Amino acid sequence: MEHDAELDALGLLCPLPVLKARKRLQALSSGQVLRVLADDPAALIDMPHFCAEAGHVLVSMTEDGAHHIYLLRKG
Repeated sequence: MEHDAELDALGLLCPLPVLKARKRLQALSSGQVLRVLADDPAALIDMPHFCAEAGHVLVSMTEDGAHHIYLLRKG
């Protein structure tokens, strides 16, 4: 899927991937998509929870080797 911005959060531990994603999403317009790369195991729980709480849409969550790729659509 196409994305408008990307955040490399590899090597960052909770809560940094979510905090950096929130900051990056602030700069985007509603409907734009942020691609987040993260290898923190807690992100599997934190990203969906963050999206639900903040009104964003978790478009997809896929595994790519040792890390996950999250596509977040700004609400």
